[in-house]
Amino acid sequence: MKILITGANGFLGKLIWKQLCDSHEILTLGRNSDNDFSIDIAKGVPELPEVDILIHSAGKAHIVPKTEKERMAFFEVNVQGTSNLLKGITSMPKLFVFISSVSVYGLETGSEIDEGFPLKGGSPYADSKIEAEKLVKDWGQNHGVQVVILRLPLIAGPNPPGNLGAIIKAIRSGYYVRLGKGEARKSMVLAEDVAALIPSLLGKSGTFNLCDGYHPKLSELDLEIAGQFGKKVRSVPEKLLAPLAKLGDLLPFFPLNSYRLDKLSHTLTFSDQKARKELAWNPRQILGHLELN
Repeated sequence: MKILITGANGFLGKLIWKQLCDSHEILTLGRNSDNDFSIDIAKGVPELPEVDILIHSAGKAHIVPKTEKERMAFFEVNVQGTSNLLKGITSMPKLFVFISSVSVYGLETGSEIDEGFPLKGGSPYADSKIEAEKLVKDWGQNHGVQVVILRLPLIAGPNPPGNLGAIIKAIRSGYYVRLGKGEARKSMVLAEDVAALIPSLLGKSGTFNLCDGYHPKLSELDLEIAGQFGKKVRSVPEKLLAPLAKLGDLLPFFPLNSYRLDKLSHTLTFSDQKARKELAWNPRQILGHLELN
């Protein structure tokens, strides 16, 4: 099959490309000159070829905006960029896959949240993903194209960004400390498993959470990572870290801030039962399959 991937220079896009390139004809679209189609879709409409599957994984994430300009950048990339991409499609693909996020639910705590939960958003990233999802759904209905929206939690793979990347960096450097007993559970998914699923989505449509179904405790996750680096995990009461988090709010390079502290302190898991039933989704558990390099 001929597959076009946007954001192929990003963390997930790169891993999707690596997983699929041996068995499919892959084209890439992104801002870098090494893409088959080099364009910033936040600023222009691309001219796209006919493909079987279009995977839209390009997007802006993993920062907390501090200014209005930074806040608006999420909508320029995630909403306007998606709109421009859709305008550039003249030969309809058989399938459009949109990479979204469980952040659209707007939750900091909860267990087994499914796709029927209201979309509360609440951050520029989440709100922009909600708008982009609607654009893609409406476009698919208007053009008769099958659309699959994949809402992903923490994505595991080599050199991940975001909170998982921060944990790995801290453990490797020896300054990681666990918050209390690390009992909070988090939904996660292996990037390779997401990539492997995509070719099988032809003929499918709908919105799906993807995760490993086990939702490891943070204590299980940090021990897994520490074991790969030959490091030990230290643990301190959460109340002692609160002042350090406040300091991190003022120092961008500091490994801990209030946002990360809050995210790491509460259980937040999502249900992938719909994907298991409708897509034959059968992922591997993160623990035992986490490759860091």
